[in-house]
Amino acid sequence: MDFGFVFMGDCHIHPEVKYAEDHGFSHAWLYDTQMLGSEVYAALALCADRTSTIKLGPGVTNPASRIAPLSACGMATINSLAPGRAIMGIGTGNTTRRTMGMPAARVAELEDHVRVCRDLFAGEITDYSEGDRHRKIKFLNPDLGFINIENKIPIYISASGPRVAQLAGRVADGVILFGAVSPSIVKWMIGHVRKGAEEAGRNPDDVYVLSMTAFYLTNSDEEIETRAVREAVGPMVASSSNIFALSCHKDPSALPADLRDELMEFVGVYREPDAPVETRHLKLYSGYLQHLKDEHEALMTKKIIQATTLTGTKQEVIGMIEEMRDAGVNQIAIQPILETRSVVDQVAKEIMPSFK
Repeated sequence: MDFGFVFMGDCHIHPEVKYAEDHGFSHAWLYDTQMLGSEVYAALALCADRTSTIKLGPGVTNPASRIAPLSACGMATINSLAPGRAIMGIGTGNTTRRTMGMPAARVAELEDHVRVCRDLFAGEITDYSEGDRHRKIKFLNPDLGFINIENKIPIYISASGPRVAQLAGRVADGVILFGAVSPSIVKWMIGHVRKGAEEAGRNPDDVYVLSMTAFYLTNSDEEIETRAVREAVGPMVASSSNIFALSCHKDPSALPADLRDELMEFVGVYREPDAPVETRHLKLYSGYLQHLKDEHEALMTKKIIQATTLTGTKQEVIGMIEEMRDAGVNQIAIQPILETRSVVDQVAKEIMPSFK
């Protein structure tokens, strides 16, 4: 089992990424959310310059914020600074787009963006379109040291619903799950990844699986439904549950039966239909994935907390990770909502030794 960390895109985060590297973590992922944090490739460049082994990537970028050649150039630039350590994480932009009151990208747009980037990473001439204009493009100066496409840049697709999970299985090197801890959620999502891989004639076992989540150790099972725990993991619970619900809002029966009702409770937590459409997202997404909103607290039951985050006693959390591993998860990536270094220390000391 690999262990990673997920950070807000922050141009000052590189000391924490180095700290995680020094404590045995293999991956660092930075959110690409321009309305919430720093420019992700600037932050990744600083991380690349100050680390030596940890793998780095956006967790995740999207096809609506950047044109595909720009995404490819950004990743190839990071790969030049950190050869062989760059991984491109990309999704439809559920968070990034909605912080601007805009819809996420369509699945077809995501697939085409991935195609263009993969071709450019391979040094090939590829088809590129803007509106009605279609052209052939390629990196023109790959040998001048500005970028690195000699070392492979894997592409991981972020998926929270069946369609994108199947796309990941068809075309991606890996899949990023968000808040998938419960065995039913993990198996549901991986099942769709495997279906996509099999339909494309690929070996499903070749698709690397990681789950981004939050983490909190309690002294007893009774502590879970407390304000302290909800503040520590609640932002992840609300975000991931909302995205699962949105991915299946037209057909909730697609969600795992044992969590369907709990997940659908979150379908409208980032909506305010009576507020002006031009500005309502400014309030709804302020502090997103950083702070617990009071109006979300009542939804934070023990069941949904433990379905979407690694929360519980040490032995409970180890057991959760063992179940995730046995279901096919290759990496646990933790977003530290509380002070980063204390979370790094706790995971490294209390959890990682059980998986060496």
